[in-house]
Amino acid sequence: MGSTERRQREKEQRREQILDTARSLLFKKGIDATSMNQIARNAELSVGTLYLYFKNKESLFAALQEEGLTLLCDKIKEESEKGLTPREKLEKVALAYLDFSEEHRKYSDIINYFLTSPEMVFPPPLKSRVDKHVNRILSVVEDILKKGVSKDADDREIRRLTVVFCSSLHGMLQFKKLRSTVLQGEDFRDLYMYSFDCIVRSCLFKG
Repeated sequence: MGSTERRQREKEQRREQILDTARSLLFKKGIDATSMNQIARNAELSVGTLYLYFKNKESLFAALQEEGLTLLCDKIKEESEKGLTPREKLEKVALAYLDFSEEHRKYSDIINYFLTSPEMVFPPPLKSRVDKHVNRILSVVEDILKKGVSKDADDREIRRLTVVFCSSLHGMLQFKKLRSTVLQGEDFRDLYMYSFDCIVRSCLFKG
């Protein structure tokens, strides 16, 4: 390995170290109570080094959100293309959401943290950047629904159904935390797919 490749590898490892530390502090303290100084100290790096990678803590946490959403979108798109009919494609999307929450739990938790945050976490430019990734996911589902819903449905209704579909999947995934209490005795995967069937039946499907 040459010196250039080695430096690039070390840079990527340090960036990942920063993101892992920021993720850990986020869940312990919340974004408001987390500072760049704390992140640097816990990552065993200087504050100056942090600023070489991220100009502030908002851009750092936005990077975490973007990475997670990109992974999720790529997985959804890849899996949806394996389905033959619109319903099969949506089923692949639903399973991609579920599998992502299990295979990439850290990123899944980050996505849900910001989705359920009651206040605006990012300034408008960063929020717009993050939302572009959300819209990429919605576009995949929207394109499928256009081929599966009644011809009477207009673009606004299809868009609304897309939001309902995706938000319902996210909501169901939150119930995984209740498997040992409220959902004791339930097979969560089976319940999740039952929820999927209920959602699809409400989407004006042609068949």
